[in-house]
Amino acid sequence: MKKMYFIVNLVAGRADIGDKLGEIIDEFNKSDYEVTVYVTQTSGDAAEMSRYACENGYDVLVCAGGDGTLSQCLQGVMECQRRIPIGYIPAGSTNDFARSLAIPKTTMDAVRWITHGKPAKCDVGGFNNEYFSYIVAFGAFTNVTYETSQQLKNIFGHSAYIFSGLMQLTSIRSKRMRIEYNDEVIEDDFILGMVTNSSSVAGLLSMNDFLLDDGQFEVILIKKPTNIVQLQQILSSLINISEEINKDYIKFFRTDKITFTSLSDEPITWTRDGEYGGDSHVNTVVNYHRAVEFIVGPADDEKFQEPTGAMTIDLSDAL
Repeated sequence: MKKMYFIVNLVAGRADIGDKLGEIIDEFNKSDYEVTVYVTQTSGDAAEMSRYACENGYDVLVCAGGDGTLSQCLQGVMECQRRIPIGYIPAGSTNDFARSLAIPKTTMDAVRWITHGKPAKCDVGGFNNEYFSYIVAFGAFTNVTYETSQQLKNIFGHSAYIFSGLMQLTSIRSKRMRIEYNDEVIEDDFILGMVTNSSSVAGLLSMNDFLLDDGQFEVILIKKPTNIVQLQQILSSLINISEEINKDYIKFFRTDKITFTSLSDEPITWTRDGEYGGDSHVNTVVNYHRAVEFIVGPADDEKFQEPTGAMTIDLSDAL
């Protein structure tokens, strides 16, 4: 019998994962797993208990919660010499990384995805002295995911993020910074920057032609517009997929390492996997190639192959 360590965040998303907990454990038992359950108590204990699972002979770690809970589990696994495979039961408000892994949306289908799936190596992001599964970001709206109250998320789900974001439209500020990657250097004012390894960001922005194990991140930088008309053009080129991307203000590229340096007295404040990521004047993001195994189903095999072309963006889900 295989040993499973099962970490559950009972307040993630609409806080209904607890209603299915018995059925979930029963399904794991039927698939020959001896299950140890840990219900999260504080904001950082998922990382601690993930380290415990890796260091105490468990065969697999399963996380039930949102992207933030999964990020904590990943943090714990990456800090261990012995890294066990991770299964994910998405129970948050957006579940961006679950979309990338093509995990089914319904809870019991996600459970069977784990019991019938197989481990596949995936890239992991390093951000200063921490790790992330799918995104680090700065600038406009990036604080929405961690400043929106859990009560509001539980009531309104993903719509809570949209509401909170709209409240910030009149207060967008730019960041003056130097960005270094692939022997290139950019110095400019930016209102938004994202380093991602995901098919979806905040449940809206969709990345096509991305790969989870190619050793590369997708980077999106949006420069500060000089007037409201240019801001409207930027938003239009993102939202209306029939229009050409405004390359004067929106920059896309791939890289395995990038450094952001603030050129002002203010540090850069970051979001890491939907949670507060700290603030610092100098921030380095690196790709740890195929560092951790996630359990995926046969339909997701195409996500783990060699790159086939340039990144494109599809915002049709936001229309």
